[in-house]
Amino acid sequence: MSDKFQSIKGFYDILPADTALWQRLEDAARRVLAQYGYRNIRLPIVEPTELFIRGVGEHTDIVEKEMYSWEDKLNGDRLTLRPEGTAGCVRAVVEHSLTYNGPQRLWYIGPMFRHENVQKGRQRQFHQIGAEAFGYTGPDVDAEQIAMLARLWRELGVADAVELQLNTIGDATERAEYRQVLIRYFEQHADILDDDAKRRLHANPLRILDSKNPAMQAMIEAAPKLLDSLGEESRAHFAGVTHQLDQLGVKWTLNTRLVRGLDYYNRTVFEWVTSKLGSQGTIAGGGRYDSLVQSLGGKETPACGFGIGLERVFLLMQECGIEASNSPDVYLVNVGDVASKAALAIAEALRDSGLSVNLHAGGGSFKSQMKKADQSGAPYALILGDDEVAANEVCLKPLRENGEQRRMSLSQAIEALHT
Repeated sequence: MSDKFQSIKGFYDILPADTALWQRLEDAARRVLAQYGYRNIRLPIVEPTELFIRGVGEHTDIVEKEMYSWEDKLNGDRLTLRPEGTAGCVRAVVEHSLTYNGPQRLWYIGPMFRHENVQKGRQRQFHQIGAEAFGYTGPDVDAEQIAMLARLWRELGVADAVELQLNTIGDATERAEYRQVLIRYFEQHADILDDDAKRRLHANPLRILDSKNPAMQAMIEAAPKLLDSLGEESRAHFAGVTHQLDQLGVKWTLNTRLVRGLDYYNRTVFEWVTSKLGSQGTIAGGGRYDSLVQSLGGKETPACGFGIGLERVFLLMQECGIEASNSPDVYLVNVGDVASKAALAIAEALRDSGLSVNLHAGGGSFKSQMKKADQSGAPYALILGDDEVAANEVCLKPLRENGEQRRMSLSQAIEALHT
């Protein structure tokens, strides 16, 4: 007997028992994105490696340690499974001149890939919904995207379990000046820095602020704040974002250590976090990235976006007791030669009316079929025997609540199932 295959570590199956809740999450996201005028774009999973080096940042963890990359055997191209969605979306916007006729609001969904230590809520293949707005300069789009996520959490029933953390990291020139201030500060505390912080000190010192090392927390907390180094324009933009959030009643917390793990961000950055998922508490994050389009070959274009980690939102929904069912509306039991031949047409009539139907196939006794009807999760069984076919009737039996089995015409059964 040959060995069974198993999925690769960090790559997993989403089984039918879970897909109903996944679909509830995805359907809610699609509705909310449509309410805000975002249009779907379908992007490839494989992109040029250089896209992420230039877009995400050469000294980020993603590029340095986490990407799945290889050389194409046919032409030697360096290719990468996408580790995030923004760079690919920007590439598509530039390649197809999507902003030629004006600003664009776009969204995408699909798997991303990072070579990480596998934990609950952190897989090597994971799924994101991303939204990107191109061509909008003011703080209103930043606030709109945050408000859109707040609406999604309400739709999903997890609003009370999440918190919005907000920060501004200014513009490139302000960060460059702050970077030198930060390097000098950390050099004065070099004896406290761990190996990862020492590696980042001159390449990407802002990422040290995001360290979770307990031994470094007091030192990091006392570090100079970027907020104190911002110019008038950056301050005004951030004030505009917070004012609009206050007007909308979206609660937020200032987190001056929030910098996000990607180099392309400027000004507004944000994360939605929860305390219910342990160390994997960030369920969505994003911000403004006004220079990325130009750095990837396009014209200077302001932009803002976010990504939602679907695995983590799914786990949070479970923690909050949110449920969903993929059970059919009705299970069609059919016993007898005549009934089994008539069952398919009756099932199609039920589906024509908008009902979902599990049609029993493969024969079996009435008792065994009723057992399968109960296992299906359907609230009703529609029972069809040779006698019912002869009388042009069916029997409707409740499976989840008390009630008598009733014999009626098919049209009456359809009406009863809808009501």
